[in-house]
Amino acid sequence: MFTGIIEAIGSIESLVETDSDWRLTISTGKLDLGDVKLGDSIAVSGCCLTVVELAEQGFAADVSGETLRCTTLGELKPGMKVNLEKAMLATDRFGGHIVSGHVDGVGALLSMTPEGGSQRLEFEMPKELSRYVAAKGSICIDGTSLTVNQVVGNTFTINVIPHTQQETVIGMYAAGQKVNLEVDVVARYLERLNADDQDAAISEQFLEEHGFKSSQQA
Repeated sequence: MFTGIIEAIGSIESLVETDSDWRLTISTGKLDLGDVKLGDSIAVSGCCLTVVELAEQGFAADVSGETLRCTTLGELKPGMKVNLEKAMLATDRFGGHIVSGHVDGVGALLSMTPEGGSQRLEFEMPKELSRYVAAKGSICIDGTSLTVNQVVGNTFTINVIPHTQQETVIGMYAAGQKVNLEVDVVARYLERLNADDQDAAISEQFLEEHGFKSSQQA
């Protein structure tokens, strides 16, 4: 589990193909690996990967063919920059939102518009994800927890402050940039709750029975 608060920008050292998978080696920059052990999880641009090798200033992870197909990791090359976040501890401050590190789809940056010191970014997302994205809700872009400003069809906008531009790979984006997207997991569970099991569907009767709505009229 992650929070979407990026801890460091890393860089790709090498990619070695093993059958249909890749062994990915990452230089972690300022990320503290002192409490990381083999088998731990680290989010790499929003993708939860398992540490299989450790070095003083880096780690290696195996990336499956499925992950390569469903995320932007398949387009990585040596020298490219990535966002890094270690899995959260139960005692950590929860600064972002609940992030699983399981990418829902790949989006694309359409435009960047300066707004004071900030940048307004407009993204296109896969059409099937648009129902999970709401204005003032949360979305994870390349592992970064961000607030949605506006949603129109299958596009949405966010604002990125200077600090986020400096501390994440978002500051390196250009129009056309492909990004990993993870929608708010709460939206996923609400849809599931209301979908197949009509006995559990959210209705006025359901709310009354579970104490969220009084049957008495004011």
